[in-house]
Amino acid sequence: MSSQAITNDNLRPLEAADLYFNRELSWLSFNERVLAEACNEHYPLLERLRFLSISGSNLDEFTMIRVAGLVGQVQRGVGLLTIDGRSPAQQLAAIREELNQISARQQEIWGDLRDQLAKAGIHIADERRVSEDAYAWLKEFFVEEILPVVTPQAIDPGHPFPFVANEGMGLLFNLRRESDKQQIIEMILLPSALPRYVRVPGDEAIYVSIASLITRFADHVFPGFKIKGDGLFRVLRDSDIEIEEEAEDLVRTFRSAIQRRRRGKVIQLEIEDNFDPVAEQLLLEQLGVNDAQVIKTDGVIGIDGLAEIVEEDRPDLKFEPYSPRYPERIREHDGDCFAAIREKDIIIHHPYESFEVVVDFIRQAAADPDVVAIKQTLYRAGNQSSVINALIAAAEEGKSVTAVVELKARFDEEQNLMWASQLERAGVQVIYGFLDWKTHAKVAMVVRREEDGFRTYCHFGTGNYHPVTAKIYTDLSFFTAKAKLGRDAAKLFNFVTGYVEPRSTELLAIAPLNLREELYTQIDREMANAVDGKPAAIWMKCNQITDKGMIDRLYAASQAGVEIELVVRGICSLRPGVAGLSENIRVKSIIGRFLEHSRIYAFANGKPMPSAGAKVYISSADLMSRNLDRRVEALIPIENRTVHDQVLQQVLLANVIDTEQSWQLGPDGTYARVEDEGRPFNCHRYFMTNPSLSGRGGALQAGAVPNLALRNGTAE
Repeated sequence: MSSQAITNDNLRPLEAADLYFNRELSWLSFNERVLAEACNEHYPLLERLRFLSISGSNLDEFTMIRVAGLVGQVQRGVGLLTIDGRSPAQQLAAIREELNQISARQQEIWGDLRDQLAKAGIHIADERRVSEDAYAWLKEFFVEEILPVVTPQAIDPGHPFPFVANEGMGLLFNLRRESDKQQIIEMILLPSALPRYVRVPGDEAIYVSIASLITRFADHVFPGFKIKGDGLFRVLRDSDIEIEEEAEDLVRTFRSAIQRRRRGKVIQLEIEDNFDPVAEQLLLEQLGVNDAQVIKTDGVIGIDGLAEIVEEDRPDLKFEPYSPRYPERIREHDGDCFAAIREKDIIIHHPYESFEVVVDFIRQAAADPDVVAIKQTLYRAGNQSSVINALIAAAEEGKSVTAVVELKARFDEEQNLMWASQLERAGVQVIYGFLDWKTHAKVAMVVRREEDGFRTYCHFGTGNYHPVTAKIYTDLSFFTAKAKLGRDAAKLFNFVTGYVEPRSTELLAIAPLNLREELYTQIDREMANAVDGKPAAIWMKCNQITDKGMIDRLYAASQAGVEIELVVRGICSLRPGVAGLSENIRVKSIIGRFLEHSRIYAFANGKPMPSAGAKVYISSADLMSRNLDRRVEALIPIENRTVHDQVLQQVLLANVIDTEQSWQLGPDGTYARVEDEGRPFNCHRYFMTNPSLSGRGGALQAGAVPNLALRNGTAE
């Protein structure tokens, strides 16, 4: 029985809106779950404030990219419908309504957190607590530190309205000159180099915003004027980058595109409720906000800026510090990564185990005289990258080093251009990959000369080579010296660097070549097993599911009787629990201290889940059309028995049975916190408090780690 037949027979009577959730609205639902963590009373106060600020930065990026794209489609008259049957205009209207509600909710939560923080001794934007001495300090700070860097700009026929950069904040003042009573509108743009808040010196933490300081001491900026009114505003612009197919010089094209992005069309304008009406009218006219969303608030402008307050030195109001463990397997070999990998495949679970082992893998390769070549993909590497330094050191040691740098990594384009220049100066061969496809696979390979010939050591990851995000993102690093995977990795690099499409691979599946087909094959096998009366189950953990073909395949599997558990952190366009369509599919989202980022795909293969006979894969790819069809991605089968069990029966199972951080998706599109039924389980806490994954094979056998079991969705 084919999945296509099941899909066509059973899905035809249903309307698109009954089959799928809208991608954009699903993402907004994810951000509401992030925002809900700001209300989680089990978290320390400053951590709750962190979640509030994250919800703000998330919404900013969504507005600058997704909303901006829809605005452009509406302007161009694009009528393309989404898989749930909505036009761009319909999506835009629904999104803006939701954005208004989320913005109001953010301000409500902010007010509550501000009051609670004040009780804990942290006062934000509360100038009533500023003493006479503190006032004197603030005035001096303004005169010495702020006044020299701000520039008042008159707005009249002789002074055109100044350009406000993306994410720029500014103040407008309605002034009357005392000498001739003439009315003048002046603008002060807040320099991005200034912090959003300044902390008043003293034991008591008092934070005052830079914007309020400028307003408070405006008479120093405008002597001889009477201030009739003012207002703070913030601008978000279209920040997407489009590259023409005929671009001759990709680096030059991206440098130019980054400059254009800073001047994109205004998509959203935030302004204060009590904005001076005359200044507000001028602002709206000059910015040309006809197609932009205007959000008025009596709260804080720029929720993301509250991240600065989170840095306050109050350990009692933060999570207890967590130090990742260095993998035992590497320590057992006196830090020799190659010896440990040569002995047996290794899986590393970040952030519970240190990302430093990945850097050490490259560092050791750089220093090892027997290493002849290093190849690595770089999607996001951060702004202080030890990985980049290790590659530079390897090139300077005379190694053949190839780095595939992805220029199209959104919001990291400029950083990646800088890294590419540094790598090239050191002698690294820098490749930019395909023009149309992003290289999103996380792969590093080291070729080493050994007694019995050349051996290839590989690192395959689910996350970026980014030392900062590796401390807060849960990801998997898989190290292997298996010859088949080494040969496949070499083919993947040849595909990216020389456009040499591999005719076949031995183990690896590569998007956009055959990754989709491999997942389809595994889903179809589960369907056939279900029809034959064998155990049939699919467990998947990823960040997003939006691809129609993949969703329809999972619907077909559900109808065939396959039990499907999906752990999807963010967007999910699949509608679970619908009778006759998806009653065998359960979807949950985990939001907690760490950002779930690893992608794991497991198939029962005729055995009860989770068993040693299941097929298990890790991947860099989510189940989105862009990942499956328009990116270079890798799907890696896990065949080593120990690693297989660690990934399936520890990492994936812990996510499936988590209750404390989980939200269940209902068939109506709403998420509800999972009930723990008196037996709570927190997958993050489990991995923080148990021995590291790289040594857990022996620990499991010795009973040193609590065994996990699936019993009605709870751990035993």
